[in-house]
Amino acid sequence: MTEPKTYLITGGAGFLGINMTRYLLARGHRVVSLDIADFDYPERDQITEIRGDIRNPADVERAMQGAQIVIHTAAALPLYAEADIYSTDVDGTRNLLEAAHRHQVERFIHISSTAVYGIPDHHPLLEDDKLDGVGPYGKCKILAEELCVEYRRKGMCVPIIRPKSFIGPERLGVFALFYDWAKDGKNFPMIGSGNNRYQLLDVEDLCEAIYLCATLDRDRVNDTFNIGAKEFTTMREDYQAVLDYAGFGKRIVPLPAGPAILALKVLEALKLSPLYKWVYETAGKDSFVSIEKAERVLGYAPKYSNKDALIRNYQWYMANLSKFQGQSGVTHRVPWKQGILGIAKMFF
Repeated sequence: MTEPKTYLITGGAGFLGINMTRYLLARGHRVVSLDIADFDYPERDQITEIRGDIRNPADVERAMQGAQIVIHTAAALPLYAEADIYSTDVDGTRNLLEAAHRHQVERFIHISSTAVYGIPDHHPLLEDDKLDGVGPYGKCKILAEELCVEYRRKGMCVPIIRPKSFIGPERLGVFALFYDWAKDGKNFPMIGSGNNRYQLLDVEDLCEAIYLCATLDRDRVNDTFNIGAKEFTTMREDYQAVLDYAGFGKRIVPLPAGPAILALKVLEALKLSPLYKWVYETAGKDSFVSIEKAERVLGYAPKYSNKDALIRNYQWYMANLSKFQGQSGVTHRVPWKQGILGIAKMFF
């Protein structure tokens, strides 16, 4: 068993934060959470909670005391204002790296995103493919990675993980929209034929990959890794598995991609739909990364297929429905407002 260490998780109250917290507590480690949001989980009394903002150097300094390993999950997501995305994802990351360097932390594990590849022209994507940020979020994720590489050069161990869209217990956001339609016995529209392959990732497999970066040989992990499911079929087939599980005999309904994207573009501009460009422009296209490097270097072996992960997330959604009904926001921990899509639901 690995000796107990003190882990600082930025964004500890978020969807990945709470799953990583539970994963570390189960293995006997100490956890410090730094987040602007309340850590409102049953595990609250088992961790050290620091309410603070990674954009504030004083908050970061306070949280970094005694930290041996930093897992940086905090980020302003694509639905945030552009200025907040930049100040959080770039300036916040810089604050954390500076403090971690000063405190000589053993490792700084940065959770990036496959959004750094933009809208690619080939698959699978490899870690050394060109980076092309779409929108403020994608661009800022690339800038944050550049900061991490800079601190690697200063002698720090800074593994960078690029996860595919990950789901599982506590995940809502855009997936809550799909699960809401599934529970109400609705068919579900899909941009394009649905015959594209779109890799997902179960949060438990992501926690496993992060932990490998925290515990394996330092030189081996001081690198960049794509993380995703190993088994996935087409988007249509993977999402149909949830409708089948829901038990209403409903189907995925393909929509012509051109008109659907145009409609969503207009609805986004009018602030009537929660779906943003990167979601609707990639939903109908292939999107998968090679996880061969993580398998080879880290021994990463994902347990869950796309279908497993979607159904596991849906089971959690159904079991916890009463806790978040009536809530909405822009993070992964609350359902997104459906806007006009809630009206469209009546026709499916």
